Amino acid sequence: MAEIDVFDGHNDAVQFMAEYTSAGRDFLVRSESGHLDLPRAREGGMAGGLFALHAGPERQPENDLIITENGYEVLYAETVDPAYARRQIEAQRLALEILIRRSGGRMRLAVDVDGIAAARAEDAFAVVLHLEGAEAVDGEFDYLHRLHAAGLRSLGLVWSRPNIFGSGVPFAYPRSPDTGPGLTEIGKELVRTCNRLGIMIDLAHLNEKGFWDVAALSHAPVVVTHACAHAICPSTRNLTDRQLDAIRDSDGVIGFNLSVNDIRADGHLKDDTPLEAVARHIDYLVNRVGEDRVALGSDFDGAVIPRAIKDASGLPHLFEAMRHSGFDSESLSKFAFDNWLRVFGLTWKNAPAA
Repeated sequence: MAEIDVFDGHNDAVQFMAEYTSAGRDFLVRSESGHLDLPRAREGGMAGGLFALHAGPERQPENDLIITENGYEVLYAETVDPAYARRQIEAQRLALEILIRRSGGRMRLAVDVDGIAAARAEDAFAVVLHLEGAEAVDGEFDYLHRLHAAGLRSLGLVWSRPNIFGSGVPFAYPRSPDTGPGLTEIGKELVRTCNRLGIMIDLAHLNEKGFWDVAALSHAPVVVTHACAHAICPSTRNLTDRQLDAIRDSDGVIGFNLSVNDIRADGHLKDDTPLEAVARHIDYLVNRVGEDRVALGSDFDGAVIPRAIKDASGLPHLFEAMRHSGFDSESLSKFAFDNWLRVFGLTWKNAPAA
């Protein structure tokens, strides 16, 4: 059994669950494909996580990856029809609901910090609903209120494409995250509405102007669930030092992304990325924002991760590398679990009940 309890800030496992797709795998049974299922999560010490609901386009783009002399860029993704997005999000939400029911108490939907703590105490796996990209949200926010009533507690305004609320960053390296306009007026109203409801706002995938709009407008801590440092790996998905300072100054959190092409200085998609380099990158973030503001945002089932970790069961290898890099037991506990609960408490505490 793993020694360190883990709450993970981001995974894409719902996309691959048998309850959602006929080609999916049984989350309750250990698999060798993908990164995450309940047995491997438990082997790695995971006590819960944010589970992303994410809508894709009706037509998958072809030949959208362009290799450049110094790196890469991915052609900007198309917008997604809101009605089509809602159908996907509802199907994924119901898939998780069915899975939790089928788990026989081994998994629980958590809607507050007490719920996460209770699940941990009773050895149940806590699931927190996260919406990655708000395409499914209508302009009157009716669907947002329905999702909140169903347990949604975290929302990313955009994925890496435009929507009615703002503009996501196109995937590219090397490039600045300053890639387009800021939030729309309705995007700003979405921020205010999330603040009122106590829904955590996730700035992952958001471009830099949008980031600063949220930082200026929101009353909650600045949170990015899965990203790394642009100063080390200058991809559009990573955060500049100024953005990291905004997280520090608002007492927010950055979830460290295990995606190798956002960790490596060369931006390469190579899973032989050594854990020493991973630990150094985490150390940079901690030195910039403080050990209370860096957590894990693995992107399991949504990224290429270091081979030495392999999947959720390999998280103890990451923590061992961090120990060798100078992290003590207290700082490891903060990174692995405590920092997420701290920022949830700051974000959710004054929200009305669902």
